[in-house]
Amino acid sequence: MLSEKLVNAINDQIQFEYYSAFTYKAMQAFFETEDLPGMANWMNIQFQEEMDHAEKMFHFVCETGSKVNLMAIAAPQNEYNSILEVFEITLKHEQEVTSRINNLMDLAQQEKNHVAQIFLQWFITEQIEEEANVSQIIAKLKRVKDDGRGLMMIDQELEKRSAVPA
Repeated sequence: MLSEKLVNAINDQIQFEYYSAFTYKAMQAFFETEDLPGMANWMNIQFQEEMDHAEKMFHFVCETGSKVNLMAIAAPQNEYNSILEVFEITLKHEQEVTSRINNLMDLAQQEKNHVAQIFLQWFITEQIEEEANVSQIIAKLKRVKDDGRGLMMIDQELEKRSAVPA
């Protein structure tokens, strides 16, 4: 059983995961417009992962006998100044997700809720990978700067990414 405080906190995170998904869908749209199919693919997979994360949390709340309360989702940013900016925003966003997941774990630990701690550990580990992947892309983008050939190589690399179920 989850406390009301923990249920509310997870419900808030479910809402944030859906917001994250729409943020990545908006970024995908940007890359589609810029004719960068690899980067669009990368963001579409991010979208799918965030939807999977929300669903995973949704089912956890239900399976523990608690109630999911869906909330309004804010509109994501739709305009960007550069490719690098999109990925820098992505990193900042993933760092926010990491902080939020860590806060959920802190709450589960304070409440000595071992089931929630075990459940949240998967998300903590996932965030290490999320931040590392985005950081690597940013490093590559900074390395190639305005070199169109380098940018195309990065785009082709990101086009190879495929979805892995959560």
